[in-house]
Amino acid sequence: MSTKGYNIVSLIRKKRDGNSLTRDEISYLIDEYTKDEVPDYQMSAFLMASFLNGMDEDEASALTHSMLHSGRVLDLSDIPGKKVDKHSTGGVGDKLSLILAPIVASYGVPVPMISGRGLGHTGGTLDKMESIPGFTVDMTLEQYQQILAKCNMVMAGQTEEVAPADKRLYSLRDVTATVESIPLIAGSIMSKKLAEGIDALVLDVKFGSGAFMKTHEDAQKLAETLVAIGEDFGKETVAYLTNMNQPLGYKVGNWLEVEESMEGLQGNGPDEVMEVTHMLAGTMIMLGGKADTVEEGIGMSHKAVQNGQAFDKWLELTEEQGGDTSVLKDFSTYDHAEHSFEFTARESGYVSEIDAYSIGMASLELGAGRKKKEDDIDPAAGIALKKKIGDSVKKGETLAVGYTNNKQLTDTAIDELKNAFSIREQATDKLTMITHRVDKDGVHEL
Repeated sequence: MSTKGYNIVSLIRKKRDGNSLTRDEISYLIDEYTKDEVPDYQMSAFLMASFLNGMDEDEASALTHSMLHSGRVLDLSDIPGKKVDKHSTGGVGDKLSLILAPIVASYGVPVPMISGRGLGHTGGTLDKMESIPGFTVDMTLEQYQQILAKCNMVMAGQTEEVAPADKRLYSLRDVTATVESIPLIAGSIMSKKLAEGIDALVLDVKFGSGAFMKTHEDAQKLAETLVAIGEDFGKETVAYLTNMNQPLGYKVGNWLEVEESMEGLQGNGPDEVMEVTHMLAGTMIMLGGKADTVEEGIGMSHKAVQNGQAFDKWLELTEEQGGDTSVLKDFSTYDHAEHSFEFTARESGYVSEIDAYSIGMASLELGAGRKKKEDDIDPAAGIALKKKIGDSVKKGETLAVGYTNNKQLTDTAIDELKNAFSIREQATDKLTMITHRVDKDGVHEL
């Protein structure tokens, strides 16, 4: 941290005029903001200037460093092995963490995972896990390390000690229309991930209608920025660009996604879900030093599902974090939603598009998500798709089933579903799920 003082207005003006700030200047600004010496209105001005003029690679790295060191950085050196985590930029039906973490951990690669909650149309990993009765994600950092040492994995929420500057800046970005900035997004993601004490990181950067980055070009820019920051901090970092132009899998909603995750861990997951899962898990296994190549890691990932070791690892973690494993073995014992409805096709043909954003919003309207941070979630609410892009459909056939414990919410959800499906006479190709790999050597088409 720099001891040199700077004039905050001068720093804002410098950024406003399109100039780059030094590492010391950014460090000073973030330190002073964390200490409440810089008011929100000045930080808001800086964020907007950064949003409009961009930040270069050095600035993004400096921002990450300052947010990372605003709180506690975990030391996991007492736990043997290379610690590897995965981060997704978020999407509709994205339940991959629940499948890949136990796969990777079952091979002795420690997976320290600090996850987030859902806000808006994308679901949060913590909300999915809390839909399992008794499962707790709130713990001290000491408990976090104990569970990781025992199970080789842990899934917890962000504590006040981890990157507190990021938590404050994110809230400010949310209300100042400065969220969609690649350097600010990258700094936010990487400060939290690096604080976990990881050695390597795999990133799932999504593009499309259900993703944060709508275009492939923006997703690639974000992936390159994230990888550059990770490598700058001496962490092996690999990103994949994955398709979110329809929901991932068939189930959207917290418990529904847990069900599909358990099916995946037992060898019955949807092909598209498992394709991305095995690629990410295989890369994590390789980065963890348990495989020489990604291809070997992918083979090991398949094996962990086939022989049951990954599902056993998930049951072990669930018990350790207070969850009821019986509902994971027998879904019929779960307290399912009281109300359901079918959404049917208005014409025959082939499904050509499924707007993932509309599906996510329909799920949210049924109670599966939050419109405000303080909203309660209905863990049983959500959408189960019956058709995906490329499937044939007849008029009157079911496209999706909605679930909720509040029947009054169904009308607004149906309105969202009316915008979700496009049906054409000609058949449409199924989506390519993974398009590119981004690493320290550049961008590689797959």
